[in-house]
Amino acid sequence: MNNGFSFQRTYAVARKEFLHIIRDPATLFFAIFIPVIELFMLGYAINTNVRFISTVVLNQCQTEESKRMIRMFENSQDFRVVKYVFSEEEMNWMIRSGKAKVGIKIPEDFSRQIEAKRSAQILILVDGSESSVAGEALHVSNALALQESLKQFLNDNTQFAVDARPRILFNPDTRSANFFIPGLMVVMCQMMAIMLSANAIVREKEKGTLEQLFMTPVKAGELILGKLIPYLVLTIIEFTTILFLMWSVFQVPIHGYVMTLMMLTLPFTFSFLGMGLYISTQVNTREAAGQMAMGTMMPSIFLSGYVFPLDSMPVFFWYVAQVFPTTWLIDAARGVILRGAGFSELWLHSVILWTMGIVSFFLAAMKFRKRLS
Repeated sequence: MNNGFSFQRTYAVARKEFLHIIRDPATLFFAIFIPVIELFMLGYAINTNVRFISTVVLNQCQTEESKRMIRMFENSQDFRVVKYVFSEEEMNWMIRSGKAKVGIKIPEDFSRQIEAKRSAQILILVDGSESSVAGEALHVSNALALQESLKQFLNDNTQFAVDARPRILFNPDTRSANFFIPGLMVVMCQMMAIMLSANAIVREKEKGTLEQLFMTPVKAGELILGKLIPYLVLTIIEFTTILFLMWSVFQVPIHGYVMTLMMLTLPFTFSFLGMGLYISTQVNTREAAGQMAMGTMMPSIFLSGYVFPLDSMPVFFWYVAQVFPTTWLIDAARGVILRGAGFSELWLHSVILWTMGIVSFFLAAMKFRKRLS
């Protein structure tokens, strides 16, 4: 009996394993192609330089000087004017609802102050719920005001002519906890929902008890709901626990109504329970389910605005980001918690999340029924 090391036997085992991998398209796809896809997606989409910040403008002056000032902001490529409004209430609503991150108000006497060789003030309102955007907006707006002032000084030999008055809203101290924890709460909710639901059915497959369940009077729809309802409850409990700890331990103030946020969290959870259910129909082991779940989670985390602002992404990836439920709930969570947004500002988030949740859940349930049949 030969107990020594055999390269031939090692080669035979390795060859068998390679054949197993090649014949398993799902494993091969998630081992090779998913990291490559994520590399290109994140490499092109993520930009740490904050650009094209969505901006709303209230120009009460409507003169050539005021319009030139607005063009300076746009030409810097740090600001992108998304709407011109005609009242402070509308400007504040745009910022509170998350449709704009910066508001520029040019008062009626802007040109008169310049002509009188006095300092002309402009008001810059900055959404502080995204710290990187707030910092860039403050820096660039002060630099542009200084540039215009120097131009006036060189041309007319007058004192500084433009005085930018920035004001950070919602998170005036720019605390990192206020920015990261509302988003982290959503990400953890997503991870728990998709991982637990993906493993629930696969665990029955591994144990060989899934067929036994169908020998009982339990129908397919009853099995699906019975399996996923506990994970829905656990995910909601996790979400509320983190919400309480955020408020009590990390001292993040909640300016809106918690029930508004919970109404948006429910369809969000349905979306990822549906994704987990779909994953469970495609794989037979918990390891493969974990790989597929991670493959879906990484892009949705990085492209959701959790860390990197959406405004700085290329247009194509900005539209890709809108497909992920995480994008909508993170914005809604920051809106409710930091900006005090209510249902009137977040009704579109509600419609989109409920649509995603219902469609995702029922498509996955139909796929699961078809697979079983």
